[in-house]
Amino acid sequence: MTSAAVLRIKALIFDFDGLILDTETPDFHVWQNIYHEHGFELPQDEWGKIIGGWGLSNFDAAEHLSLLAQGQLDTVSLRARHSSESRALTLDQPILPGVLDYINGAKQLNLKLAIASSSPHSWVDTHATRLGIFNHFDAIICEDEVGVGRTKPNPDLFLLALNQLQVQKNEAIVFEDSPNGVKAANQAEIFVVAVPNPVTSLLKINGANLRVSSLADLSLPELLDKVK
Repeated sequence: MTSAAVLRIKALIFDFDGLILDTETPDFHVWQNIYHEHGFELPQDEWGKIIGGWGLSNFDAAEHLSLLAQGQLDTVSLRARHSSESRALTLDQPILPGVLDYINGAKQLNLKLAIASSSPHSWVDTHATRLGIFNHFDAIICEDEVGVGRTKPNPDLFLLALNQLQVQKNEAIVFEDSPNGVKAANQAEIFVVAVPNPVTSLLKINGANLRVSSLADLSLPELLDKVK
């Protein structure tokens, strides 16, 4: 690990859903199963546009399925079932591989830590607390702090994270799993590492400075050596 890299990089900024905790695979699979039960296919391309943010599409799975079923399915009931089943599956999900090693490594190097998520605090804070990592972060930025429609792929969450951490854009590294997240980091002009999960690995993720299949595949010291 080069001393220059350690001196230049002062903060790590993590996405939450699909990066720290894989909430996206249960979310997708439950909708996929519900669609299949009624003889339809969940459109993967449209679903991919809303992962990590809502800036590229207003796709609503419940409304779409109800439309396919010609109004024979109630959107309220569909959403309630999806919420119940996906939340149950999410509670069984562990922290994704390598995340805790990065958090611990950052602490040893006195790097600041933040979460920047398009989800609300009610979701992120609850899960981060349950997983025992909430207090490790110097800042947690969620959709609550940016304007309506200003979550990823807009850069607002990351720019706010930089401000709260009091670091410059060239002093941080972002970790993202989705196209929306990578685009947001690009707009904020922050070095971004793409770490796709089983769902987002099926999508086209362009613009990442580096891509790994898991944070467990690349240690923090190794990453810092690559960030010149």
